[in-house]
Amino acid sequence: MTSVATGRLDLEKLFAARLLAVRARPYLATALFALHPVESRRVPTMAVDRYWRCYVSPPFVAATSVEELAGVWVHEVSHLLRDHHGRSDRVAVERGLTGPGERLRMNIAADCEINDDVYGDGLVRPEDAVDPKALGLPEGKLMEDYLRRFTLGPYTQGLVWLDCGSGADGLEREWELGPDGAYGLSPQERDAVRFRVAEGIVGRPGDAPQGWRRWAEEAFHPPQPWRELLGAAVRSALSGPGAGEDYVYGRPSRRSTSLPGVVLPSLRRRPPRVSVVVDTSGSVSDAELGGALVEIAAIVRAVGGRRDLVGVLSCDAAVQAVHGLCRAEGIPLVGGGGTDLRTGFAGALRTRPAPDVVVVLTDGQTRWPEVRPPCRTVIGLFSRRGRLRSWEEGDSFYVPDRPPEWARVVTIG
Repeated sequence: MTSVATGRLDLEKLFAARLLAVRARPYLATALFALHPVESRRVPTMAVDRYWRCYVSPPFVAATSVEELAGVWVHEVSHLLRDHHGRSDRVAVERGLTGPGERLRMNIAADCEINDDVYGDGLVRPEDAVDPKALGLPEGKLMEDYLRRFTLGPYTQGLVWLDCGSGADGLEREWELGPDGAYGLSPQERDAVRFRVAEGIVGRPGDAPQGWRRWAEEAFHPPQPWRELLGAAVRSALSGPGAGEDYVYGRPSRRSTSLPGVVLPSLRRRPPRVSVVVDTSGSVSDAELGGALVEIAAIVRAVGGRRDLVGVLSCDAAVQAVHGLCRAEGIPLVGGGGTDLRTGFAGALRTRPAPDVVVVLTDGQTRWPEVRPPCRTVIGLFSRRGRLRSWEEGDSFYVPDRPPEWARVVTIG
């Protein structure tokens, strides 16, 4: 007696579809085999939870071809790899979205992000697959952007049945097994699966659509809240031992009482000073120089708004100018030649009063000082994502040095 006749889940057919999906999308193999199927008659088709369980409807499997099931496998695992559950939770908090209606919108938006380039090339498009064109939306956008572009209405009335599980929109269902149920993956195992998939896509980028290549790049280089990180790095450097501290005689040390006739200086905090070295070499774009001015304003806020405590140096292969800070927009960032920020470090350390912190804003195409400066250092690296590697003039084999270990490094942008 077959599983169709008995109403049981046809695992043989389901696994044949998964194998077909692996053959069509080999870079997703690790993720597809990590999904554990769970029979459920409460899901309309197939659905996933955030613990990498795949809930499967037996009637749906019985009524669907192996070729279409392969596409559904890839669709469901895409929700998990792209962290749609975590992203939905963050969007819900940021935009104040509550209720099942908003979670349905998130599921639809997540489907639009996936379905615009997931089918074809060996994967049959399921009949009810939601795509951006059906909703009058552009292709190639992310879930968060699609959420801003549509509301529930006439175009979405036929999608009320849609339910890809909490793995798609973050809202747990009562039919899911939850964090303590069987067959779930630990956070470490989930991260390992994502890394292996991203590694496969980066290793053979020509095999994956643009959406997957973008995802893999961000998996290796996750976006950072860089402005907050830069401000925190500067504040941490300024508050560290020795920063802004000096001996003064204006108020004698309390230890002077133990030495009659001798006045000992006391250690007092003075306002900390920051020198900002801006890379103005030819490899830095005008947009990045404009961004540097924005970061200088953020640095001023990190020191309590004291513009008089921040000095700015323009530097390519030599220090071009040193400016006190009145308004960040009024600083002329001149240069455009080669790059050697070692001269920028030297110029910053020669300023008087001496800086407590040196902040360097650069694309990283430079050589760094061999000796650690006598003050704390923060390096803001302009992001090189999506760009060709830069090179040194006259040397096609040049590979830029990595920032030194003694500096705090923050990626900007």
